[in-house]
Amino acid sequence: MSEARAWRKSSYSGATEDDNCVEVSLSSDALVRDSKNPSAGALTFSSAAWKNFLESR
Repeated sequence: MSEARAWRKSSYSGATEDDNCVEVSLSSDALVRDSKNPSAGALTFSSAAWKNFLESR
């Protein structure tokens, strides 16, 4: 994860800074992290796995 990536807050997250939420960064893969603790790391999903996850909702 050494490259700079753009992160987007989940649309299912609350509207205030105190709400729990996740952020996603899409590139050739999908990274998901806790917005309150971004330095803790991120889960990495292949683009195919991310697509399957989104389609299963």
